[in-house]
Amino acid sequence: MKVGIIGGAGYTGGELLRILIHHPAVEIVFVNSKSQAGKPVYSTHTDLLGDTDLLFSDDLHTDIDVAFLCSGHGESKKFLEANPSFKNINIVDLSTDYRDQSEGFVYGLAELQREKIKTAKHIANPGCFATSIELALLPLAAAGILTDDIHISAITGSTGAGQSLSTTSHFSWRSNNISIYKAFTHQHLQEIGMVVNTLQNGFDQNFNFIPYRGNFTRGIMANVYTSFDGTLEDAKKLYKKYYETHPFTHISDKPVDVKQVVNTNKCLISLEVHNGNLLISSVIDNLTKGASGQAVQNMNLMFGLDERTGLGLKSVGF
Repeated sequence: MKVGIIGGAGYTGGELLRILIHHPAVEIVFVNSKSQAGKPVYSTHTDLLGDTDLLFSDDLHTDIDVAFLCSGHGESKKFLEANPSFKNINIVDLSTDYRDQSEGFVYGLAELQREKIKTAKHIANPGCFATSIELALLPLAAAGILTDDIHISAITGSTGAGQSLSTTSHFSWRSNNISIYKAFTHQHLQEIGMVVNTLQNGFDQNFNFIPYRGNFTRGIMANVYTSFDGTLEDAKKLYKKYYETHPFTHISDKPVDVKQVVNTNKCLISLEVHNGNLLISSVIDNLTKGASGQAVQNMNLMFGLDERTGLGLKSVGF
């Protein structure tokens, strides 16, 4: 498959390159970046030194099978309006622009709608927080047993804020620090509500979401709890049944931690029951399962490959 990457100089572009240069069925035709055009890819993504001699380019080619849109939020719509010929190409968009499934885009959460992704031409890749939280809730929504408010506290690494410098991503501020942001108003709430209602139509209880900035670079831990009328064994049976055919999501009998999933496309989930509440802990890598790894998983499904192709990645657990 011939691949083009738009906006290849950012974190998601770099993570996509890390995966795709070793993908057995992919040829990277171009890596577009206006700011870095003419420079080696490894000049920005220094971890790729020795792995590729690709150069950034400001050229665009439509003789490709799939385009990954890795530019900032709001930029994908602008890009497709300025380059309408790309609408005839398979697209995986990593921005927020089409996550409402407008203009024919399919929401690319394989654990929700794998069969639709297989026949889709344009995919809207889910958000990172949204992915971890949705995977925590899908089995409950599929069983139609969400009956109460959903309470979420989730922490993400600094790469979730993108590569542009800001006060809250500056090392001097972020190191040895923690803070909340966008409490109850985070932009991913819209897609989380959409996904839950896809499986449990009419669910209208509150999502009480408190996001945290963590003093680490990669990873998300989401702790989600809601009312549950059952035992821990009931919950484990429900979750293991739902995810038994999904190769990247696994149920752990022990508490999970972020180091288990960093640099991988896995989501690990642990469950606890306390006084009529089910606590679901969900961990992912925000750049892999929460972005570029999931994008490759979607590409694999679109082209009839095993969704695990190129994604046999191991975490750094120590």
